Amino acid sequence: MKTRFLIFSLIVTAIACSSPKDGEHVLHILTTNDVHSTWFDSTYTGDGIKKSLFAMNYYIDSVRAANGAENVLLVDAGDCLQGDNAAYYYNYIDTVTPHLFPRLMGYMKFDAIAVGNHDIETGHPVYDRVTSDLKAFDVPFLAANAIRNDNGRPYFPSYTVVKKAGLKVAILGYTNANIKAWLTESLWSGMHFVKIADIVQDDVDMVRAKTKPDLMVVTMHSGCGLGDGTILENEALDIFNSVRGVDVLVNGHDHRPYTESRDTICLLNSGSHSRYVGHGKVTVNVEKGKVASKKFETGLIAVDAAKADPVMREYFRKDYEAVKAFTLKEVGVLNAELRTRDSYRGMCDYMNLIHTISLGCTPAEISFAAPLTYNGTVKAGILRYNDLFTIYPFENQLFVVKMTGAQIRSYLEYSYDNWIQTIKGPQDHILNIRNTDDPRTQQKGWSFVARSYNFDSAAGIIYDVDVTKPAGERIFIRSMADGSAFDEGRTYNVAMTSYRASGGGMLMKEGAGIDTDHIDDIVVERYPEIRNLIYDYLMKNGSIDPETIGDASVIGRWKFIPEALANKAMDRDMSLLFK
Repeated sequence: MKTRFLIFSLIVTAIACSSPKDGEHVLHILTTNDVHSTWFDSTYTGDGIKKSLFAMNYYIDSVRAANGAENVLLVDAGDCLQGDNAAYYYNYIDTVTPHLFPRLMGYMKFDAIAVGNHDIETGHPVYDRVTSDLKAFDVPFLAANAIRNDNGRPYFPSYTVVKKAGLKVAILGYTNANIKAWLTESLWSGMHFVKIADIVQDDVDMVRAKTKPDLMVVTMHSGCGLGDGTILENEALDIFNSVRGVDVLVNGHDHRPYTESRDTICLLNSGSHSRYVGHGKVTVNVEKGKVASKKFETGLIAVDAAKADPVMREYFRKDYEAVKAFTLKEVGVLNAELRTRDSYRGMCDYMNLIHTISLGCTPAEISFAAPLTYNGTVKAGILRYNDLFTIYPFENQLFVVKMTGAQIRSYLEYSYDNWIQTIKGPQDHILNIRNTDDPRTQQKGWSFVARSYNFDSAAGIIYDVDVTKPAGERIFIRSMADGSAFDEGRTYNVAMTSYRASGGGMLMKEGAGIDTDHIDDIVVERYPEIRNLIYDYLMKNGSIDPETIGDASVIGRWKFIPEALANKAMDRDMSLLFK
């Protein structure tokens, strides 16, 4: 382990070797994570505004102005390069102009950024370019646990050292250890990902021995989790509860804002999509050139979309106008409103569209798909490229894989068990929801227990979901869409996202019992990103029509039964979720 760390690639800012001055030092740590390219404050169409880096910068500059820029550390925990058309434009459309993201990070004077799994999902050409461009602004893209296969060294920089508040601060970064379970290997070729908990203590010890920092910060793209070591993608609380020698732990990935301070360490997770800025405060007392005591405070700054930094907006106006022009390109006509929330209660035009496009990809016979936008609406009328990001926000490819009929049914049982609950009467909750009125996480109201982007339904078959039956006994597949028999012993070609085929959501592994470590053995065809397939569909057909995408002979049908009971319970739960 020590040998592995000693050959880390390093970015170390020149720091004076002198000890900190005696007295009180106050460092403000500002954090962001899972911004998902909400860079501009405009919705591109109409006069709408949204929370953005511009609005976050208003608060960041306010803290700097109040406390001195030299006393503020700014760190991000990853998932920066995917989620909005601004990133898509600079990732894949305009690859000549210097990428916007490094320029934004340089403008905001970030001190370090962790690599997120959605940053890796953009592919080597994008994140390699961004990593290189960030160097010009002295902003390292950190991932100490992304290890090269050829020489055992980290693929990205591992840590950096900066001087803040008169203190030497070391920042060590990690990406998500579970990337292999979500992304096809072509996106992360040449490297592998190590569990953070397996190496973090050795890494911290090595950085401390090598740099002798006054404060140690770890930024990691990994969710909070349960703190019991059971969830590979959510290791933050595991490490928060066990690591020694770390003062500040910055994390992300789960999109759930959370902060906590203890006597010796604090944790900052600002949620996602520029909603909050994490704000930690560390008061350090130095006596005789050595740190004598530390005090930790944490909180969240709620971001007001209307308070966007006007100077920053003007500085990047040319970039915004370029993205807007691309965004407003007309791509076709939508003949009926699409609402992603309708996916939770049954078949709908939104899911019919995804399934129709998936089944149009040879040799797909059955399609699995889930809503990737929690509550989005696309109005009927002229469709612009911007609307395609509501319909499909991520750059997932479409895979066609071989599955038996029995695996298909088991997969659906697992999916619906995350989605619904067994009910006896209309007063019971049919959806798997909970009241999340939790002051610690700043969340209020009702929400799904599981992630709605893992609520896969199927097309190409006719089936019922009996909500009165227990888990594992709810799915009854009647036939294929054309009326021919469905055979649990036969092998079918099933269309699904590359994320799902690689193991995302555990539907393949835990549901169907398929080893996704060897997914290539059952992949029969790969197609481009699904948003591009939607664009190609519009270029060919000109419009999206409910009758065409709802052709039962192609997509089949499914429903919750008994219908009267299910509908009453569903109406109640949907009114709780979407007031």
